[in-house]
Amino acid sequence: MIDCHCHLSESDYQKDRDEVIETCKQQLDAFITCCAHPKDFDLTMQMLEKHKNFVFATFSIHPIYIKKINEEQKNEFFDLITKNRERVSGIGETGLDYHHVTEEEWHKKQKELFIEHISLAKKLNKPIVIHSRDSTDDVIKILEQEDARDVLMHLFGARNLLNRVKENGWYISVGPIAMRSKKHKKIIRDMPIEKILLETDSPWFGHEGKRNDPTAVIGVANRIAEIKKISSEEADKITTENASKFFGLSI
Repeated sequence: MIDCHCHLSESDYQKDRDEVIETCKQQLDAFITCCAHPKDFDLTMQMLEKHKNFVFATFSIHPIYIKKINEEQKNEFFDLITKNRERVSGIGETGLDYHHVTEEEWHKKQKELFIEHISLAKKLNKPIVIHSRDSTDDVIKILEQEDARDVLMHLFGARNLLNRVKENGWYISVGPIAMRSKKHKKIIRDMPIEKILLETDSPWFGHEGKRNDPTAVIGVANRIAEIKKISSEEADKITTENASKFFGLSI
């Protein structure tokens, strides 16, 4: 079982990060942590080195940081990603966020940065992980216009746009919200399981507001099995194969 999207560099894990990872090793095949800000690069690389072939990582500048990252910082970070391309499993999460960033002028800046991430993914021949909050229509338009390949829609919740995702051959990742959301249940029902990956978005989406961790994908896999009317073992097997193939993991 693989958690394809979590954030183990967050300060929530500062006191016990290695212990959390060791616990994950007992229950999972791997997890992919998302380095979504340049400040987390060194820590992410340390995790990759210390836990080879178990911890993998994607890299990007999250769209919510659009006001805080200048051109020089962005270029330096993109250079770091490029120089370490062999350790990079994907580019992301990147996209648009109109929930946290409401000003039109900054939406334009987000779009420009998003397109640069798509170009970087193509240049490095890496898959791309997409964040879209209150912006999915614009996100899909840009992905299509830029002919983005190997796309994973992280925590996808725009059921009205699911057919576009399917037609483009993209993937979605499903998280703990599926345990309680009727909308996400229908998305899982309508999406071929061969295009579904598991995620937790840890440390968020924990039970009753508590800190989450990658082992929560076990419950997500069980939920998918229930909705798809298959065994938990089959849901585990297929989604693990999907993640390994999508990210090109060596596990």
